Amino acid sequence: MGMFSFIKEAGEKLFGMGKAAAAPVAASDPALAAQANQAAGQAIANYIASMKLNVEGLSVDYEGTTETVTVSGIAPDQATREKVVLCCGNVSSVASVSDLMTVATPEPESRMYTVVKGDNLSKISKEFYGSPNKYMLIFEANKPMLNHPDKIYPGQLLRIPAA
Repeated sequence: MGMFSFIKEAGEKLFGMGKAAAAPVAASDPALAAQANQAAGQAIANYIASMKLNVEGLSVDYEGTTETVTVSGIAPDQATREKVVLCCGNVSSVASVSDLMTVATPEPESRMYTVVKGDNLSKISKEFYGSPNKYMLIFEANKPMLNHPDKIYPGQLLRIPAA
């Protein structure tokens, strides 16, 4: 899929505790920076696991100086691959994701959409499908990261599957 840009101030707050807290800040101590980056990568990997997204050989690396996540592994399908990329990018202090994953069963890629102020899934559905009533397609395509159709936020990147 390549490189994706995200709004680094938006998203899950995974780096607020422990060694991962220092990851977004460039440290003068290279050993401390490496340790913080490793902790941040592990925090994102744990988040992906908590979403029950299984990727064979999953590797998640975080580089705090560029606020970039690099993710690799073999996803069982395109939907899982896209959800993993969204899990990596929809994290506060992540500005971009380099997707090096492959897919066991290739399928067409979904379109991506960045939520703006005033959006809701019905409005997004009308824009992409011509009907506000297909909002559940978008909701289902973004589960388990979304747990309610009304809980989206500006800056969040969503998968928009084919109708």
